[in-house]
Amino acid sequence: MGLELAAVLTRPRAASRSCQRATMASQPLRLAEEYGPSPGESELAVNPFDGLPYSSRYYELLEQRHTLPIWAARFTFLEQLESNPTGVVLVSGEPGSGKSTQIPQWCAEFVLARGFQKGQVTVTQPYPLAARSLALRVADEMDLTLGHEVGYSIPQEDCTGPNTLLRFCWDRLLLQEVASTRGTGVWGVLVLDEAQERSVASDSLQGLLQDARLENLPGDLRVVVVTDPALEPKLRAFWGNPPIVHIPREAGERPSPIYRDTIPPDRVEAACQAVLELCRKEAPGDVLVYLPSEEEISLCCESLSREVESLPLQRLPPRVLPLHPDCGQAVQAVYEDMDARKVVVTHWLADFSFSLPSIQHVIDSGLELRSVYNPRIRAEFQVLRPISKCQAEARRLRARGFPPGSCLCLYPKSFLELEAPPLPQPRVCEENLSSLVLLLKRRQIAEPGECHFLDQPAPEALMQALEDLDYLAALDDDGDLSDLGVILSEFPLAPELAKALLASCEFDCVDEMLTLAAMLTAAPGFTRPPLSAEEAALRRALEHTDGDHSSLIQVYEAFIQSGADEAWCQARGLNWAALCQAHKLRRELLELMQRIELPLSLPAFGSEQNRRDLQKALVSGYFLKVARDTDGTGNYLLLTHKHVAQLSSYCCYRSRRAPARPPPWVFYHNFTISKDNCLSIVSEIEPQMLVELAPPYFLSNLPPSESRDLLNQLREGMADSSAGSESSSVQEFRDPCVLQ
Repeated sequence: MGLELAAVLTRPRAASRSCQRATMASQPLRLAEEYGPSPGESELAVNPFDGLPYSSRYYELLEQRHTLPIWAARFTFLEQLESNPTGVVLVSGEPGSGKSTQIPQWCAEFVLARGFQKGQVTVTQPYPLAARSLALRVADEMDLTLGHEVGYSIPQEDCTGPNTLLRFCWDRLLLQEVASTRGTGVWGVLVLDEAQERSVASDSLQGLLQDARLENLPGDLRVVVVTDPALEPKLRAFWGNPPIVHIPREAGERPSPIYRDTIPPDRVEAACQAVLELCRKEAPGDVLVYLPSEEEISLCCESLSREVESLPLQRLPPRVLPLHPDCGQAVQAVYEDMDARKVVVTHWLADFSFSLPSIQHVIDSGLELRSVYNPRIRAEFQVLRPISKCQAEARRLRARGFPPGSCLCLYPKSFLELEAPPLPQPRVCEENLSSLVLLLKRRQIAEPGECHFLDQPAPEALMQALEDLDYLAALDDDGDLSDLGVILSEFPLAPELAKALLASCEFDCVDEMLTLAAMLTAAPGFTRPPLSAEEAALRRALEHTDGDHSSLIQVYEAFIQSGADEAWCQARGLNWAALCQAHKLRRELLELMQRIELPLSLPAFGSEQNRRDLQKALVSGYFLKVARDTDGTGNYLLLTHKHVAQLSSYCCYRSRRAPARPPPWVFYHNFTISKDNCLSIVSEIEPQMLVELAPPYFLSNLPPSESRDLLNQLREGMADSSAGSESSSVQEFRDPCVLQ
């Protein structure tokens, strides 16, 4: 967890916190600087948030805060927050200026000065890791206890309490809360941080606020939008010229980027060699390496960890640290003070978040790997593309200082000038919008296209989302949310997975479906090939004959039986942190089902009846994701469009020692178009079950194909059989009547 986190969590509590707050509430409204002591004041100065004396660490951190560029804008910001009649304040500043740590504290002081009458401060972040990390840092700077006055809310982890005044929150989780019956609590100030990241939730929250759609929020809500200067003009126009607080540029020289003549054929090798060269020169300062993907981050970390041990250095060998969403709480290691040099290897996650003052050298690949959803074929593309000019500048600024550090760009200067867009791509134009449209419908927005967005999504993306929700019975005949759709919107799951979970109530397989929903969301199986024959054998022991979905249940149960042992996971190439998240999510989903009083069922995994029931529940949600092997060789034609795909290399049907003929019909969790078009998380299905459970109009709307013809023939045959059974039943009923 780290020494810093432990210190924040173990700060002693004051029994008279409510009395202290009542005292503050009785005082006249004052600007927050009246409450904050200076380092020269008495050591007995009392923290107004918890009634305890300030510690010596508070004064040390306060001196550091005074040196931040944003500190010069403190009075201006508080004045605008207090007096602006529109309630919206825009804050514009470069990465590393202190926006993300200081603005929330000043908003908390603003709420404190108002006597806590208008509720808490909520700060959104585009990444869960950033929300946790910032909550930890801000609690330390405010001399408060994490989980009490300062807290955070991220998936499967709510570190808040009844006295929480300042909450950091993943923006998508907040959007879910806004739309669901869980509500939003009472807000005094809402801070939308890192708006330039253009996440779906951040853009949507701005649209809802701008349209005044959040009727349950207080009328005098203050909204603070924090952004990089590159997005400032767009935000200013969107919000109708609100007051803007400009943060002065950080003192320190900016490094001149060093460009390569050509793009290296092996980015990982080029980045490793650049790091090793810095280590050989023993240039002071930590190193930040940007690569496109988590796979390349892992390869780079493994290679560097081997190489640095053999370097002839006069100091401790560098410590290589990955930084990406799967790091979990281990991310705090990048902030720890250590004698050895730190080499942090990351990707787009750290373009604007995770400011690291010790960084003096940046190595930038200039690329990012992103998933881009194509609504026409319901598939995700893995797109390797240039970063934006805004991101490139943010990366370069990581190495500024006195003297400036270095910034090595593993690409020619012309590459960025000719191919890079000015700003990051808005994610609302690149993601599947089904979940978003479901939430907008929950807010009684009849036409999602009418909602204001910074950039309007493509009409076909909205239409595809509406069509999918209609197929899932989430919409009624008027296009509003059905009763089923209201329940679907309560779950933090993709709509098709939520529908499968609800269907499990009907088919008596809730226990197994809860496990599967958690695993598909948090820990979808193996993510790399086995490293040895022993590991491959251990993996095969976890495979289930019914396919990948049942294999995931088997993996989870074996993980729980192992006592959630990390070594057990490592021996099988499983992600221990992801499985722990799946365990937490399963518990959260179970509590949610109990809260809305949905029926549960006892475990029955392994029985033949449970096998069929689980298939029925899954098909009820995943009938949109079915494919048929057209030639018996594993070339699967997708039903909803005429793309051909193969099974993923991690699919259990491909890893068996003596593979039989591939399943003729399968349903899948994901279809990804990359180097090889592949279906991931696949299980066999009987076409009769698809005809039985899919809406008839869905089958009728399928594009012409041999598969559609086969399904329609089955449907007609089943209809004739059903009609014959009814006729026979009527005759059996009539005959006894005649005899009587």
